[in-house]
Amino acid sequence: MVMLDTNMILRYLLNDNPDMAEYAQGAIQSENAKVTIEVIAEVVYVLKGVYSVSRQEIRNGLEVFIGEVEITEKEVVNCALDTYAKHNLDFVDCVLYAYHEVYNYDILTFDKKLKRLLNTKE
Repeated sequence: MVMLDTNMILRYLLNDNPDMAEYAQGAIQSENAKVTIEVIAEVVYVLKGVYSVSRQEIRNGLEVFIGEVEITEKEVVNCALDTYAKHNLDFVDCVLYAYHEVYNYDILTFDKKLKRLLNTKE
């Protein structure tokens, strides 16, 4: 089992450095690769903030990627990515919302946008 970091995933998704992208692709395809929800959050942050990738493009690219690796909390990540593509919330707020949706956890927050989304689903 190998764990992938943010830079490995970014090189794979962006293919902006052919040698690194090829190495990442090989590791993802030949190893039992695992990714945590924290790393996915950082990938989303970098894609949006540094590379100005749209929310929907982030969702689409990561949807394919997470189908190729083992990911912690896969159902939560999928729900968070769907929410992120549809709503103007930070990805971490989308993760909290996803925990609410998937596990029915109560989420305590002062964030008005997150509260509004949580309250529309109750």
